[in-house]
Amino acid sequence: MSTPESPRPRRSGLRGFGHGGPSPWTDLDRPPLDEAALRLDLLRPGALWTSLDVVSETGSTNSDLAARAKDGAPEGAVLVAESQNAARGRLDRRWNAPPRSGLFLSMLLRPQGVPMERYGWLPILIGTAVSATLDRVCEIRTGLKWPNDLQVPIDGQERKLGGILTELSGGAVIAGVGLNVSLRRAELPVPTAGSLALAGAATTDRAVLLRALLREFGELYGEWTAAAGDPHASGLLPAYTARCTTLNRPVKVQLPGDRELLGDAVAVDGDGRLVVRTADGARHAVAAGDVVHVRPQN
Repeated sequence: MSTPESPRPRRSGLRGFGHGGPSPWTDLDRPPLDEAALRLDLLRPGALWTSLDVVSETGSTNSDLAARAKDGAPEGAVLVAESQNAARGRLDRRWNAPPRSGLFLSMLLRPQGVPMERYGWLPILIGTAVSATLDRVCEIRTGLKWPNDLQVPIDGQERKLGGILTELSGGAVIAGVGLNVSLRRAELPVPTAGSLALAGAATTDRAVLLRALLREFGELYGEWTAAAGDPHASGLLPAYTARCTTLNRPVKVQLPGDRELLGDAVAVDGDGRLVVRTADGARHAVAAGDVVHVRPQN
């Protein structure tokens, strides 16, 4: 990982960028993001992004943007936090990471011309955009565990790099992304987690990653909305299945009520559901909202 030469940290800490006020930092591998520079690069006429704020700490960027959406905030707002103390994942699972060790952000989206029944493709679209960005910028091969957990091989095993959470608020979709960037081995919350640093990424510069991610997503989002959210016409479905590590392997699907579905993951259908073929040849489609866990069979 690179070490910034300027600015050098003073004993009392450097002033944090953005609206969070003073924010001391001493870890040279984890400098704060420069809000002004990010705005200059990303907030351009005709671009998807209309505002970008960086705060030193908050409970949840999704919750903060959801409140803005209810007040009528326009599409394209981006909120980035250096640290979150109440971050949530799918099924309200809690998620924690050291300050400035990752990218913790939310985006406010109002997909024009897309039927609401196709909004469920947004987490898959975001996952595809993040995975493509990391492959290109970090020069590592990432994958997506259905529906949208980001994975990377570390020590011969697939490790979770991050996840995505989307929520409806004020007629908008709030899309949150959490990505482990510089977490060290001793900082991993669970043994199955990983980080870009541990995967040997070509860069762990969060500003570079954030710019590339928002540009990649903006391009894919434009194609998807232009196709009215159709996963076939927009090319999203084949792009996603090419990255999906769950397909073509035996899986155990844990369902509510301690029920299980055992079989081979053979496809993702036009509604974004995972299709599992059981031993009797029957095909079962399960939606992300109806699944507790999907794991490889031992």
